[in-house]
Amino acid sequence: MPFSPFERLMAARYLRARRQEGFISVNAWFSIIGIALGVATLIIVMSVMNGFRAELATKIQGIAAHVSIEPDSGPLADAAQLAATLARIPGVSSAAAVVDRQVMATANGIAAGAKVTGIENAELRARRLIAGNLRRGSLDEFAGDDAIVIGMRMAERLALDTGGSVTLIVPQPPVGAMMLAPRSRSYRVVAIFESGMFEYDNSFVYLPREAAAAFFAVEGGATGIELMLADPDRALALRPAIAAALPAGLRIGDWQTRNATLFNALLVEKNVMFVILTLIVLVAAFNIVATLIMLVTEKSRGIAIVRTMGAARGAVMRIFFMIGAAIGLLGMIAGLALGVGFAANIESIRRALRGATGGDEVPAEVAFLLNLPSRMDGQEVVVVAAIAFVLAIVAALYPSWRAARLDPVEALRYE
Repeated sequence: MPFSPFERLMAARYLRARRQEGFISVNAWFSIIGIALGVATLIIVMSVMNGFRAELATKIQGIAAHVSIEPDSGPLADAAQLAATLARIPGVSSAAAVVDRQVMATANGIAAGAKVTGIENAELRARRLIAGNLRRGSLDEFAGDDAIVIGMRMAERLALDTGGSVTLIVPQPPVGAMMLAPRSRSYRVVAIFESGMFEYDNSFVYLPREAAAAFFAVEGGATGIELMLADPDRALALRPAIAAALPAGLRIGDWQTRNATLFNALLVEKNVMFVILTLIVLVAAFNIVATLIMLVTEKSRGIAIVRTMGAARGAVMRIFFMIGAAIGLLGMIAGLALGVGFAANIESIRRALRGATGGDEVPAEVAFLLNLPSRMDGQEVVVVAAIAFVLAIVAALYPSWRAARLDPVEALRYE
């Protein structure tokens, strides 16, 4: 829509209200602030939701198998040969035969449930969330038949440190008419990791694969195969290629399917928050309507004079349309600056506020939830800015039309 110099001049004059029109100016500023807060809030919330999803996915990908292969029943035969075949599939960075079992772990008179994974030393080192977050000990000693690696929270629960002993207890199959009898063995803690995920740190333990196979009496030395991918987000896309390399009787699982409910819930929450917070911008847009209608009423005499001097209705409409667009543009720019700046430094701001208010230490069970990771999506930022500007333009249409329809005769009759 072309705007003439005359129209731009009139819009600028009307937007800068004089002292006697201060109330209109205040309303214009409130409209700008409202749009800015709406845009900033949307950017911050969307960035935090993206950050939560990315942080959660990173932790899951760093410790759990991206794709798992398990037999329908019993141990997995020819696990090493099958793992070598799967490792040659494009996109698969490693394939490891593992032993997975549930046990009871006891130490110092305290018992806790645990998930045992028997894995080779080299494969455990490839789990970056474990190997890169060792708080005590070293994986150099992760070998033999009595070594174990446990999480920090389990170590705290069982009052364990490196060099300490933890006993694993598992029921063994019945013999004849005898009842289930527990089998147990003690292992020496060689390393303690802290992944940042309470569930992992509290229940995951690792044994050398041969030691785990011997303890659980697993024929063939493996209960499944775990694949790590070069790009974990392609787990679903690689499933057909992986399935084609497998014999019958094996089932495939991947981290995306296993955690689909959680990530779908996060997506639904993000979409709902987007809709709800967009209402803030909508309310600010209605404030633009009120501001422009009051401005039209206040400037009715000036509009009538301009019309009698030859200005067309379209010119008057464009003048007030430009004022509404300017309010929307200023609010959008201010909101972008505020939202991007806040989202980029939100964790630092949170820590500063916590330090200033003397917040208590966060319990380990929810520590991950109280961190505020932020990841801005450029496309989402553009969409938020576009929505705010479009709503401001739409809000300016009715007052602009009303100004254009003003009858100069009626406006000047009592002047």
